[in-house]
Amino acid sequence: MVMRITFLLFPNLTQLDFTGPLQVLSRLPGAEVALAAKAKALVPTDTALTLNPTHDFDDCPPTDLLCVPGGFGIDDAMQDQDTIAFVKREGESAKYVTSVCTGAFMLGVAGFLQGKKATTHWAYHDDLKAVGAEPVKARVVRDGNLFTGGGVTAGIDFAFTLAAEIAGEEVARAIQLGLEYDPAPPFQAGSPDKAAAPALEAMQARYAPRVAEFRKALAAAKARQ
Repeated sequence: MVMRITFLLFPNLTQLDFTGPLQVLSRLPGAEVALAAKAKALVPTDTALTLNPTHDFDDCPPTDLLCVPGGFGIDDAMQDQDTIAFVKREGESAKYVTSVCTGAFMLGVAGFLQGKKATTHWAYHDDLKAVGAEPVKARVVRDGNLFTGGGVTAGIDFAFTLAAEIAGEEVARAIQLGLEYDPAPPFQAGSPDKAAAPALEAMQARYAPRVAEFRKALAAAKARQ
């Protein structure tokens, strides 16, 4: 059975939001992956890595699973009417509508989070209410056919959750073994609940101006809808 998986690409996305789930989901039996962007040109990420789309919005085939990654570039992507229209089009017919990190807000602007439980990166968690979602503090949240992952690395757990849903737990376990996904972080600092006060305060200060910019962008995107 073919499983058509489409990732939305946009400039300045967080590459691990995309590449983590891609690595897992591309190993599903029958997986056919499309990388869709507004134009077939190299897409810059938040690192030195650039991405090569396989399709633009016009020639991308219908998908079974739509995945929207996050990143600082979500501010501009949420303003782009062609990008929003593509997400609406694909999401309305997809079997699974999904996001990682701040990609949730693209789903929100497109109308898919209204009244739904969802998650995103911890720094933006409360802002999910602005797009009609019920924020849930978890690395992966499912509400019907909507799957949302938390920040960045949560996209890997998110992808294994989807893999088990689509192909069964045994297939997901085999993919996990093949990827040797056996996390053992050197520090217990990966969430606000676990991080020591100095690390948490440093990250809150670092994110504060960024979150303020994001909220302006989100308000502008909502105003256009």
